[in-house]
Amino acid sequence: MQCHYCEDDAVYAAETGGIKVGLCEDHFQQRVEELADDERLEALREQTEIDRAE
Repeated sequence: MQCHYCEDDAVYAAETGGIKVGLCEDHFQQRVEELADDERLEALREQTEIDRAE
């Protein structure tokens, strides 16, 4: 499978509703960093009271 964003091979894949999308290592890391900075994720953490393991 090829990365959704570039020509590299995908090392991660997600599937929902019958649609499968792959990401290379670099694009996967970028997406994780974007999500970590997203205020909606922080709101979800607060709603579900998720604590990080130390």
